[in-house]
Amino acid sequence: MTTPTAPTARTAHAASSGTPRLTELTAAIRTELRPTRTEDSDGPVAARVAAVLASFLRHPDLLTPAQLEPDPHAYRQHLLHVEPDGSFSVVALVWLPGQATRIHDHTAWCVVGTYLGAEEETAFRLAEQDGRAVLEPVATTVFPTGAVAHLTPPGDIHLVRNATSGKVVSLHVYGADVSVRGSSIRRVYDLPIHPGAGDAGRA
Repeated sequence: MTTPTAPTARTAHAASSGTPRLTELTAAIRTELRPTRTEDSDGPVAARVAAVLASFLRHPDLLTPAQLEPDPHAYRQHLLHVEPDGSFSVVALVWLPGQATRIHDHTAWCVVGTYLGAEEETAFRLAEQDGRAVLEPVATTVFPTGAVAHLTPPGDIHLVRNATSGKVVSLHVYGADVSVRGSSIRRVYDLPIHPGAGDAGRA
């Protein structure tokens, strides 16, 4: 069964001012999105934003100490920036060991970059077994510090977690105003997981 969902993370709103480096990042994303034409598909747009984000992940002054704070009960979402026209949002997710999302997909394109530690993602696809809907794992990928990935719906079902023994921080850029819904999550998938032939293993 798939269900609409409220945010699964603990959310902290950004302080009134971020770091100068964060301001540079949001300005660079804005510049990259400005030439977007109506005929551009989400994939190329997300790829361009991914290239921008990758160039900022090695800067230790990108986030404030408060924006690196975790929550002991669930992964924490720090809302860093929402573009005034709603065209994109920037979020920092902070994970303690063992913290994870539920299996979900998104309302818009998403770019993810690991800022600290290593984030683990398992991608799934919908399938059918004995007349019922199931999820099949497609691949599990570990993204170390500095790694960037992007995804576009549909077909973006995944689970993200901290599989390390330390804190993990990742930066997410969404092609939507996440302050409207509280997150970019479209649906949570509460379905049986069937290994299936589609499990491509770890990457």
